[in-house]
Parts: sequence; C-alpha cells; structure tokens
Amino acid sequence: MGNRAGERHKGPKCIAILGPLASGKTTLFEAILERTGTTNKSGGAQGAGEARAHNMSVEASFATTSFMGETITLVDCPGSVEFAHEAEPVLVAADAAIVVVDADDSKLPMLQLILRRLDDAGVPRMLFLNKMDKCEAGVRELLKGLQPASSVPLLLRHIPLRKNGALVGSIDLALERAYIYRDHAESEIAPIPDDEKARELEARFSMLETLADHDDQLMEQLLEEKEPPRDAIFDDLAADLRAGAVTPVLIGSADHGNGVLRVLKAIRHDVPDVTQTRRRLGLEESGGATLQVMKSIHTGHGGKISVARVLSGSISDGTELPGAGRVSGIYRLVGREQTKLPSVGEGDTVALGKLEDANTGDTLSTAKGVQQLARIAPPRPVFAVTVSPRDRKDEVKLSTALQKLLQEDPSLVLEQSQDTAETILGGQGEMHLRIARERLEGKYQVAVEMRPPTIPYRETIRKPVTQRGRHKKQSGGHGQFGDVVLNIKPLPRGSGFEFTETITGGVVPRQYVPSVEAGVRDSLKTGPLGFPVVDIAVNLADGSYHTVDSSDMAFQLAARLAMKEGLAAASPVLLEPILKVEVVTPSDATARVTAILSQRRGQILGFDTREGWPGWDVVEAMLPEAEMGNLIIELRSATAGAASYRASFDHMAELTGRLADDALTARGKAA
Repeated sequence: MGNRAGERHKGPKCIAILGPLASGKTTLFEAILERTGTTNKSGGAQGAGEARAHNMSVEASFATTSFMGETITLVDCPGSVEFAHEAEPVLVAADAAIVVVDADDSKLPMLQLILRRLDDAGVPRMLFLNKMDKCEAGVRELLKGLQPASSVPLLLRHIPLRKNGALVGSIDLALERAYIYRDHAESEIAPIPDDEKARELEARFSMLETLADHDDQLMEQLLEEKEPPRDAIFDDLAADLRAGAVTPVLIGSADHGNGVLRVLKAIRHDVPDVTQTRRRLGLEESGGATLQVMKSIHTGHGGKISVARVLSGSISDGTELPGAGRVSGIYRLVGREQTKLPSVGEGDTVALGKLEDANTGDTLSTAKGVQQLARIAPPRPVFAVTVSPRDRKDEVKLSTALQKLLQEDPSLVLEQSQDTAETILGGQGEMHLRIARERLEGKYQVAVEMRPPTIPYRETIRKPVTQRGRHKKQSGGHGQFGDVVLNIKPLPRGSGFEFTETITGGVVPRQYVPSVEAGVRDSLKTGPLGFPVVDIAVNLADGSYHTVDSSDMAFQLAARLAMKEGLAAASPVLLEPILKVEVVTPSDATARVTAILSQRRGQILGFDTREGWPGWDVVEAMLPEAEMGNLIIELRSATAGAASYRASFDHMAELTGRLADDALTARGKAA
C-alpha cells in the first residue's frame, strides 16, 4: 500500500475552529489549551470582554500552544452568522479546520454553510461531535442526519462507550481500543468490552469501506477478508483528510475535556502542515519570506498589530516588508497575552507590530513580485444605520476611529449617501453594528448617535400644468425683472428630468435661458411634499424681459416661483424606492420566508431551487426600501440564522394613503 500520507512534518500548524453558534467551539478551544498546559494569565482571548457581555464570540481569537513537541496555533472563529466573516482571512492560510457540532437539527443549515465555505477554500476539516454526554441518539443515526450538510463522506473515527445509558468513554476504530473518560484529564486505556465488540467491528468495517473507495489495495484486502496493516489504515486516514476526500468525525464533551487528546493526536498525525498548505494555495517559492495577514487589531496603547501566518521563509524583528512597513515587534499570542520573539520561521502564526500599511487579507513578502493570494470579498451589508458624533466637535475624531474600525473589520462598509447627506455604516446584523458602536465609544472614546437611515423618497406630478412666474422688484436705481411661462408635465417613471425651450420672437433673450434652467433645476431639490422631484419635463414657452432691469438672477428667481406654484398645482405624489430582493433560505423555511416578505408589502416574483445547494431555495421579490430595516433579523429568526439576502434598487413607485402620510409626517419632524 505504501505511505500514502507521505512524510509527517513537525513544523508549526495553524488550525481554525469553527461551528454553529452555541455548539461549544470556544469551550473546545479552552479545553485544548488546558490539556496542553497553556494558561492565559492576562484574562482571556482578544475580545473576551465583548464575548462575555454578549454570550458569544465576536471576533477570531488566536492562541499558540505545543503538543508533544509540536507548535500549534488555534484560531477560535465566531459561530454567529453576523461574525462569520472573521473566519474568511483565517481560512486562507490555515492548514485545517475543526468543525464543532452538536446533536441539534436546527443547526444543520448553519453547518452546511460552514462546510461549504471550507469546500470553497479547499481547507481539509474534521468534525468534533460535541456534547455526547447529553445526547441520547445513536452516533451513526446522528451522522446520517448530518451527512446531507457535507459534500464528502463523514467518516466515524470513534464510537461512544456507554454504561447504563451514561457516556463513560469512546472506542477508537483505528486503534481498536477503548478509552475511559476522566474529567479534564487523560482518558484511561482499556480493552473493548465483550458486549461492545460486535458493534465496534461493524463500525470499523464501515470506516474501512469508506477508506477503500480511495485505496484499491485496501479494497482487495477487505474483499479477501484480510486484516489490513494498522499503519496503512493510519496513512489512509491522513491522506484522505488532507485530500479533502473524507471528513473524519471525532466525539467527546468539551465541557468535561473528554475526547480532547484524540483531537490533538489527529492534529499532530493527520492534518497537513504549511508545506501542503502552500501547495494548496499555489504559492510559488520566492526565495524570501511570505506572510498572509489574518487579522488587524488596533490596541489601546501598543498601536496596530497584524496577526499573520508565515507561509515560507523566516522574519526577524526589524524586517522590512515592502508595501507594508518595517516589523516592530514579533509576538506569540495566547488571547491577549503576548510573548515577544526575536524571529520566527515558516508555519508560525504571530502578531507583528507597526505594519501600518498592511491590511487583513494582504499577502506580504520580503521578495518582489510575489503573487497576492486570492482576496476574499467581504459580505454585502444586510443591516445599516446612520452614524454621527453626539458632539459635533468630535467629527474628525469619529472619522479617524471609523477608519481604524474598518481596518479591523473589513466587513463593515462606510458610505456617504448623496441622497440624504448621511454617513451610513453597513454590517451583518444588529449585533454586529452594536459591537461597532461599543468599540467606537469604549475603545476610541467617541460618543455616537446611530439611527435607521433615511428612506430616499422622491416626488413627481400626475398632471401637466402651465405656470407663469414673474419676479419684479424696484428699489431705486436698477430693479429686478424676470418673467417666464413654463409648461410642466409628468414623464414615464425613471425618465429623470428634461428641459427644453420653444420661445419665439426673443421674448426671453437667449443669454437668460440657462438661468431659467438653473432656477428650474434648483427648484427640483425640494418639491411641495418636501422631497426631490423626478420624472418631469419643463418647457420654457413664453415670457418677457426688461432691457435694464432683467438679469440672470431675476430669471432664476422667476423660474423658481413658476416651479413652486406649478408643482403644487400638478397633483404631486410621493414615490418610494423599490428593491429587488433575492433571499436564500433552507427549503423547509421557504413558506415562512415568503410570508415574511408578503407581510412587508413584498411582491413575490417566484422561487426556485438554489443551484448546487441541495435543500435550499432562492426566493425573489420586489420590496419597498422602507420595509428593509430589520428584515435580516426576521429572516434569521425564521431560519435558525441561515437565511441571507441580496438587494438592489429596481424602480420608484407611487406611495399613497396612510403610509404616504406617515412618511410626510416623519419628514416634517426631521425638518
């Protein structure tokens, strides 16, 4: 059979820990650190205070430990969908992922999203089936329910060992030995109980059958009922994990520290190292050091640090990284605790100080011409607020703080609305923006106001009118005189604005026509209902002038007067923006999603299966922008956090009745 796994390197590894919200990721993260004797003297992970306050991880947390002489950096990635983007730059340079999941059917769609993300990134993974002490279902029954979420076979490595219905240990199907659990301590090795041997043999044969799908020699041995060599089985387990051909499933209870040593052994023996990760990334040897930035952090006193994985070569304190700056401090991380190092080599994951021009997702190198690894586009915002300083004198301070916030979290999007002159901060949900506010006010000491963005209503007219506007003023010396007759008529929706002139006989001299148009355009900024006016045509049809008193300003004022009176007489009507929305949702929630959209005045256009996503649908609808505010909150509530949407402006539509009255009342209060 040969050694399919190849040489097992002992360089530093980087492992991402992912999983649905409340699956026990952080508990496993902490249990591994406890088992390896790594303590966190400074009181928790980066963002631990925020995590405790909100009962969830809100950013990726890094901790480097060692096991049996090997260095391992663990990255605890948030489970909430609002902070899932934190994992993206980590996965680019991670060697493998541990996906933590428990026996909760409602989390299956989130598990599918996580596994799909790993598929797209090509990252090998193993599953840790957590909370087995609280699970009454059979483990193979659980796997049968979980398998639809995975594009590759879930390969059971261990089965639970129970006594009188209670979980007391596990049986390793490759080693064919039992492990009796001890809380927060190494398990005791024991022979497989006689009454468990038949179950173990059946589960082991199922594991070998799956491995044989990728090993002809193993298949022959199984057909001939020959016992394959144990080393060959371990080689197949490692090779298939690294190739992404299977997802091994380990079991345990992170709360009690059960199964943790099995996880560590799998990391040591089975997962790839940085050599294979470079190969996966297609990173060519440059002759210098190459690093991938996983996270940017602005610390309270130490300035900016960049957490990066050294993919090749080595760097020392003071190394110049072209385009990013000079390294000023290299630190090994255990949460917020930092240990300074003089230099690091390939595979290491460390924090680098003062790389002011380095951004999350950047590929840095001491050599020229190294390719930028695939950048991950941040997710589109699905929730937005306006942000402004509570005290106007803090505007510059807020601008600086926001730029730092966006460096730390590229999924935040800041834009200046041309329609409403508001600064809009977009993110992945209400909690995401709440954390942003807390950081602005706590970390950067800027008190801010956050409100729902103003809906960019417009107004138009329903009927044509002809209106004269005359501006006449005499106050000694030269007076002011301008006189215009304007034909104002509605245009089809989306046409915008047209200005023409059909004057004859020089009743308005040519040099004043641009002034008339300027006055007309100025009047469109605020119509009789208080909103910008669109979809109208204005024709300068007639007028008069005075050889001495007429001027550009006089004709501008005359045009404004005609427009003010004319628009008010032309049956003005409010227009609201309508967005085209595409919601992706698990199929079993499609009916709930369509009901939510309908209740928000949505026009359902239809739904179809989501291509390449078994068990998912795409629902298309037209939805007023005024109904979008907390849509994502309701969608996630109906789908255990799994649904998301994309929206884009489609058209403007008339708004009448009580809803129009409410919009006009709100406009009056704002003014």
